[in-house]
Amino acid sequence: MSDFLRRFAQAFATLDKHNLQLLDSLYSKDIAFTDPLHDVQGLPALHRYFAELYGNISQLRFDFQGVDEVADGEGYLRWKMSFCHPRLADGKVIRVEGCSHLMWRENKVYRHRDYFDAGALLYEHLPIIGRVVRWLKRRMG
Repeated sequence: MSDFLRRFAQAFATLDKHNLQLLDSLYSKDIAFTDPLHDVQGLPALHRYFAELYGNISQLRFDFQGVDEVADGEGYLRWKMSFCHPRLADGKVIRVEGCSHLMWRENKVYRHRDYFDAGALLYEHLPIIGRVVRWLKRRMG
């Protein structure tokens, strides 16, 4: 694992609602953060995004499982995320596998794109839509 990716993963895994100031040491001011549900531009917006994220959940954990540095300043982290949200899955733990594509310069990430199954993260756990999404996945499988 590259030193940068190892340090990033370790620091990111410690994030919670009480230490979001760590984002300033991980991300550049011009960060572009994207996942299947969000597109966030700039460090102030990223702070707001994470504050809202951690304000809505009772538990969030990332277990990093692998890394691939594909070029100088570019790499991937594979992870499993576990979280609890009071309005999803009756507040039980939800687990989702994913991957983060990171680009960095001067030891700060300026591009962070997450890839994961949005259905497994959110849609499958909504009361009515969840049944439809699970049915569609079974039919397509």
